[in-house]
Amino acid sequence: MQVMVNSGKHVDTSMAFKTDIRSRVRDKLQRYEEHLTRVEIHLSDENALKSGPQDKRCKVEARMKGRDPMSVSYDACELQQAIDGAMNKLTSVLERNIGKNAKKWIH
Repeated sequence: MQVMVNSGKHVDTSMAFKTDIRSRVRDKLQRYEEHLTRVEIHLSDENALKSGPQDKRCKVEARMKGRDPMSVSYDACELQQAIDGAMNKLTSVLERNIGKNAKKWIH
């Protein structure tokens, strides 16, 4: 499973921060790894340089083998909260999606 982290120009992310996100995403999605080919994390600051409530957004796009991509997003005051919220949403969607179609995934 490939994990890509993209950030907007108003989001300050170091290489170490992106590496940490990739590692945490892999850990969180380990259970679904055999079903996923790629996960893309998009981080943005919706109000650019202005501060405001819930202006940090994390959008996650997951590509499942042989299926259309699915995406979720989460807005929060802090970037880490947005990432955690989006990942929780994604795992819920994956659980429902894989659970409903469990017979399709049996090898």
